[in-house]
Amino acid sequence: MTPELSAKLKAFNSSLSDKPLEPTDSCYIPYLEEMRELGDPISELFTKISWSEAASVNLLSGQRGSGKSTELRRLRKLLVDDGCVVFLSDMRDYMNLTTPVEITDFFISIMGGLSEAFEEQFGSNPARPGYWERITSFLSTEIRIDEVSLEVGEGVKGGIKASLKGDPTFRQILQKSLRGHVARLTQQAHEFAMDLVHDIRTRTGDGNKKVVLLIDSVEQIRGVGSDAENVYTSVENLFSAHADKLHLPLLHVVYTIPPYLTPLAPGLGRHLGGGMVGYLPSVHVVNRDGSSDTAGLGVMKKVLTCRFPGWQEMFSEPQVERMALATGGDFRDFFRLVSGSLVKGVNLPSLPITDAVIEEAENHLRRDMLPIAREDMKWLSEIARTKDSRLQTVAELPRLARFFDTSLVLNYRNGDYWYDVHPLLQKIVCDERTD
Repeated sequence: MTPELSAKLKAFNSSLSDKPLEPTDSCYIPYLEEMRELGDPISELFTKISWSEAASVNLLSGQRGSGKSTELRRLRKLLVDDGCVVFLSDMRDYMNLTTPVEITDFFISIMGGLSEAFEEQFGSNPARPGYWERITSFLSTEIRIDEVSLEVGEGVKGGIKASLKGDPTFRQILQKSLRGHVARLTQQAHEFAMDLVHDIRTRTGDGNKKVVLLIDSVEQIRGVGSDAENVYTSVENLFSAHADKLHLPLLHVVYTIPPYLTPLAPGLGRHLGGGMVGYLPSVHVVNRDGSSDTAGLGVMKKVLTCRFPGWQEMFSEPQVERMALATGGDFRDFFRLVSGSLVKGVNLPSLPITDAVIEEAENHLRRDMLPIAREDMKWLSEIARTKDSRLQTVAELPRLARFFDTSLVLNYRNGDYWYDVHPLLQKIVCDERTD
């Protein structure tokens, strides 16, 4: 392949970077707005918050790769345009998402993120200490945790924030030390939230200014290895046993939650504010009967065109549809498959990319999901047959959660919500059913 063609492949590959998009970005496609029959959970969340006079708790669920972080940015713009003050906090910056979580360290992470977002937007308020300073003083004077050293002063934020995310021992000590002080910690967090809202209303001169906190990446909390069940149980406990504490005075809060949580804690929306959980499904590229959905395929092609308008030089339209169907409408996997085909296509003497190269990239992506244990295969075959989660007991939830986390199972909406096995595994699963 000539250096010129190789450079085009490289530029195409670079355009597929996996990052959240703002709704004003030229690469953003408002597919939820265009495919109204699928429902638009973002528009519904906006309406609920806009109509709410008092503080509210709202939930948004969906699998990793479904575009939640991008859609939260659309929600932020809708709310800002409606006159709200909006903060967006990514919990990946504050939490270790593969270890058990308790209401105490969850609250510290949330309020620390809110404090930082406030200071970034409005600057610090000399009359009121930030949350990192408050929690450090609380831990040093009221709790007196002797096992760890808490710095007071300039290094407060970096010390606690870094330790919460990167030091499992610190986090365990903190959780253990705070279990008898949940009410006091909750009270302090609520006081900080009220102080922050009053500060904003004073600064803006609007005594009724609506303040919204969007909390991203909570849905990425997942169990790993032998500790998996403890992680999932901790998430259930967080959103069910402590539902009342997740209401923050004067604030409208949106929590992203993992898709495995709703079968684990039915009626979750009722306990957390009375609303329904908003679901962000994969793009509807296939119907429940297995036939292709032209509208969904059109969305995937439009997304690719926005990323790299000259893709037709590399792929034919049927090839792009093939890759969209092979990844089940999951944006992240779709980009991975296109990227893998481009990388492997560098060895071709000329363009376009051949079907053989795409097949090799599909095999590569499939190998990333293998091997699958025999018992898991049986369950997956039932999901493929019935389009239902087939969750028999709550004790099996960690396995179902793992299916979602690794995209072995995707969720869709076409009328009702339904599930299916990842398309690249369909043949393997069908072979299991015929054994």
